[in-house]
Amino acid sequence: MARIQAAYRILADEARTRREQFDQSSLPKIHIGMATCGIASGALETKAAFETALADRGIDAHVHTVGCVGHCYAEPVVVIDYPDSGFPPILYPEVTPGKAKMLVKLFLEEGDPRFEHIMGATVENEMIPSVMEFARFSREKRVVMDRCGRIDPEQIHEYIADGGYGALAKALCGTPEAVIAEIEAAGLRGRGGAGFPTARKWRTARAAKGSDKWVVCNADEGDPGAYMDRTLLESNPHQVIEGMIIAAMAVGASRGLFYVRAEYPLAVRILTAAVEQAREMGFLGADILGSGLDFDIDLFQGSGAFVCGEETALIRSVEGYRGMPRHRPPYPVERGLDGRPTVINNVKTLATVPPIVDKGADWFRGIGTADSPGTAVFSVVGNVTHPGLVEIPMGVTLRELIFDICGGIPNKKKFKAVQIGGPSGGCLSAEFLDTPVDFDALTRVGAMMGSGGMVVMDEDCCMVDVSRFFLDFTQKESCGKCTFCRIGTRHLLDILRRLTRGEGREGDLEQLETLSRAVKQGSLCGLGKTAPNPVLTSLAYFRDEYEAHIKEGRCPGRTCRTLTAFYIDLDKCARGCDACVGCCPVEAVFTTSNRKKGIDQQLCVKCGECMVACPPDYDAVVKISPAALAPVIERPAEKKTEN
Repeated sequence: MARIQAAYRILADEARTRREQFDQSSLPKIHIGMATCGIASGALETKAAFETALADRGIDAHVHTVGCVGHCYAEPVVVIDYPDSGFPPILYPEVTPGKAKMLVKLFLEEGDPRFEHIMGATVENEMIPSVMEFARFSREKRVVMDRCGRIDPEQIHEYIADGGYGALAKALCGTPEAVIAEIEAAGLRGRGGAGFPTARKWRTARAAKGSDKWVVCNADEGDPGAYMDRTLLESNPHQVIEGMIIAAMAVGASRGLFYVRAEYPLAVRILTAAVEQAREMGFLGADILGSGLDFDIDLFQGSGAFVCGEETALIRSVEGYRGMPRHRPPYPVERGLDGRPTVINNVKTLATVPPIVDKGADWFRGIGTADSPGTAVFSVVGNVTHPGLVEIPMGVTLRELIFDICGGIPNKKKFKAVQIGGPSGGCLSAEFLDTPVDFDALTRVGAMMGSGGMVVMDEDCCMVDVSRFFLDFTQKESCGKCTFCRIGTRHLLDILRRLTRGEGREGDLEQLETLSRAVKQGSLCGLGKTAPNPVLTSLAYFRDEYEAHIKEGRCPGRTCRTLTAFYIDLDKCARGCDACVGCCPVEAVFTTSNRKKGIDQQLCVKCGECMVACPPDYDAVVKISPAALAPVIERPAEKKTEN
């Protein structure tokens, strides 16, 4: 025990010394978020602009790359910590290369922080808000994402200096049984979707016969709109690695594997480097920290099949076969990869293990609810003002998450629904906004926690089309092994497509319900068993929309193309404005005798570009049902105006 602590203390002291030199430096520190969301928004160009401007003006400063802080809507996000300025660390959103050069000149050189560019600040009161005052942080409880946006994910010493790998040293000083007991007392449940008790899985794997056991990190994140696992791997990979090593010690495994999507090139690069760094520092390999534990990790890149997120399909994929689920038992913890006992945990599950070991089960139990302790990480996307990553205590309501933390619905639109739990999750209406976010409460209303994807929809969304979209995804991702999943989802999709074209028939809704229940009951794996969830929940909570498609040939959300027409309100149309004319790809917009505009319905392809181009002051282009078009302004037959 003393040898383990001594070995860790040497590494930690060296890392803290390096970090203290950086923290105590009087030079300005420019922290730039360089996860995928930041890079996609131009963070590489922003970083280059800072470096160029600093060199041109002869200013010494630290340009520090970090991961994602969660404000994905505001990328590129930059935090400037300039001790000599007298200001606290300042968060700047949407920092373009031009804004970067301006901040170097006006702030770092002349001392003006430019209040109008600071997130949450106003020029009038010249008050710079603390980062914790932002809704993203003040209402969150960060356990898994605590270091995201604070440390450089490619520098292991920054993680160690912040207490990283301390939980591993603590675990190695104890026994595997004690670690499993701590995880059990904490009530940790799998964050990959199913919510299975983690300690129960570990205990079964430890009791399984055989040597060369495996610990696999499932990073095959494929839900539309979900990017929690990817961001964690890009922003703080060592916490996941530390969780894997603790899991290996607990179950008696000697081999580890990251199963990561090849579509995540940045995560793959950072994770590969992190594993190598951990190996060089003695946290991986033989006799870890002098404890006698031998454990190493490899990385496997998946080909992007959604079904490989299922444990047995993932194993088949690694073994070189087509990714298809198999019957259970035997379960992977008994007979998994290469026929050996295998523990498969999600990225977020493994990242939660070190804080529990470090701070104790009682601390973790103090967060969340009695049956769902801890936190949940969500990627909130769709029709929401501030999309991004959020980590909240279990039990926070959907209303607080969507409206208080993420800013509500933009453009003064009304909330219609939230789809939670990935493509197989349920669509919940406004009456469920006060539902607490935890495993059991969401299941009771027909949704599921899933891996953490959340899509918010406003009043303009069509729930029939939303169901069609998600079912189209799951149908294409079906491996085809089960008849119910392969053929049943196809029939469901065919019915939904007919409905969105206005070709619905009496009895379609009853058939949707019957087929959905049959697919859920007859499918082998979680993909088929949950694929009908969007259909069943939208039928239960938005049945009137389905009936409008069938009985009235009308799309209440004005989304389905066949059931929607674009119309120009002549009372709002500005005389002489040609904004809509120039953007129409098929020249369906024409000019009337009084210089106002009309739309030729026979030519219109319903792309919606005219609505986008129409100036907000006029807002003359509207979407209506085709049945409401009469009488319609027709294109002049004899003399057409040239545009």
